[in-house]
Amino acid sequence: MALGARLEIRQGQGLVITPQLQQAIKLLQLSNIELEAYVEGELERNPLLQREDREGDGESEPPADAATTDYATDRIDDAGARAELDVSHDEVSPGERATGDAPDAGAADAGGAIDWSRAGKGGPVGFDGDLDALEGALAREKTLAEHLYDQLSVAGLTPAESAIASVLIDAIDEGGYLRAELWEVADRLGCDPALVEQVLGVVQGFEPTGVGARDVRECLMLQLKDRNRFDPAMAALLDNLPLLARRDMAALKKACGVDDEDLREMVAELKGLTPRPGAAFGSEPVQPVAPDVFVREGLGGLWHVELNADTLPRLLVDQRYHARVSAAARSDQEKVFVSDCLAQANWLVKSLDQRARTILKVSSEIVRQQDAFLAYGVEHLRPLNLKTVADAIGMHESTVSRVTSNKYIATPRGVFEMKFFFTSAIQSTEGGEAHSAESVRHRIRQLIDAEASEADVHSDDRIVEILKEAGVDIARRTVAKYREAMRIPSSVERRRMLKDAV
Repeated sequence: MALGARLEIRQGQGLVITPQLQQAIKLLQLSNIELEAYVEGELERNPLLQREDREGDGESEPPADAATTDYATDRIDDAGARAELDVSHDEVSPGERATGDAPDAGAADAGGAIDWSRAGKGGPVGFDGDLDALEGALAREKTLAEHLYDQLSVAGLTPAESAIASVLIDAIDEGGYLRAELWEVADRLGCDPALVEQVLGVVQGFEPTGVGARDVRECLMLQLKDRNRFDPAMAALLDNLPLLARRDMAALKKACGVDDEDLREMVAELKGLTPRPGAAFGSEPVQPVAPDVFVREGLGGLWHVELNADTLPRLLVDQRYHARVSAAARSDQEKVFVSDCLAQANWLVKSLDQRARTILKVSSEIVRQQDAFLAYGVEHLRPLNLKTVADAIGMHESTVSRVTSNKYIATPRGVFEMKFFFTSAIQSTEGGEAHSAESVRHRIRQLIDAEASEADVHSDDRIVEILKEAGVDIARRTVAKYREAMRIPSSVERRRMLKDAV
């Protein structure tokens, strides 16, 4: 067989994901905080990109090439920044709006609409304002570690003991618990474990009382010793905390050797202690959630869906600077660099615009599907999956999944993650419309919250019967799973709690 080189032409089909398409997919699933960080990096890398100045603008101006898109019964105006859903409350449900679960009336205007136009636009503290307010804005609460180091500086320890104490303080978490083994600390510092135990006793004597404990029992024991209330009965109670969690008072009385009155006093004293002594000190500030979409109620039962302009980066391609630098480019390398920067800048601006339009499309369809929840409450939350939304707006399920990840919607009923509106379906006993799992969980919680005495406590089987009478076909194990997920005790434990409360 002779070997030789030859040319062949073959035709085939293949899917190639270009770098630009990968960038668009990546932008779609980023949260607003991650998107801001990504845009900042692009602004540093690409000299042709610049931020659009928003100062003096009352509202965001749409780009010149913005198109108006119509789909179903909603319309996108102002370059895809606003959508209006033609869904009235009367068409959603024949019942009246639940008064206990309705939006705050103080937040509505004369037409029943919620004004979200000023949301998330708090201004900075002015230097010409109140000095106390300025100091309060700049002040930082002392952390637990700083508080412990302040006490260590006046503890009168030797240099070796101070070094051990510093290592122990660094191993204490925000709750006040020691998260390191003493033998590991001794091995790392090359000292006697007994010395580490002795220094730990000194640290446990610092304020707040109970700091440096290795578990809940030791934390409570330190607080009881500080109050001079640690006796054999209390020690037996701390040794049997699982019995206390199960409200097994008969077994606790036997273990502690006390009567009912003494046990009640001991339990009441434990309730006055804190299992997290370090929680009163400062920590990293919690970042509030910035919603990506606002939903407000308009006249005639319409729901207005609008993108949050504060979370949308507004970028422009500096054409004047591009013309100047391209004219000054001499070598081929410089020309290629300028050309690549222009192409990347144009694609990024286009991708950001497409991302905003896609988020608006998906959120508008979610609002259309869950308009009953917005009007009447969580009991009217409908079953919804990604495929339903994807088919309605003509997109792929993976695209909808990326859009709903780490995105939030601000509604008159609160701020919810988009994933909240996607719930599984529970069949109806009468063969009618299925029930949302979230609405069923809400009904279970309502039934349990209504229990006022031992006789009113519902078992899981009784809850199944009540739900089936209401048209919900659900199994007992599903009720138990939902109850445990909501951290609700069993019927036996709830009866004990109500009995002790009496």
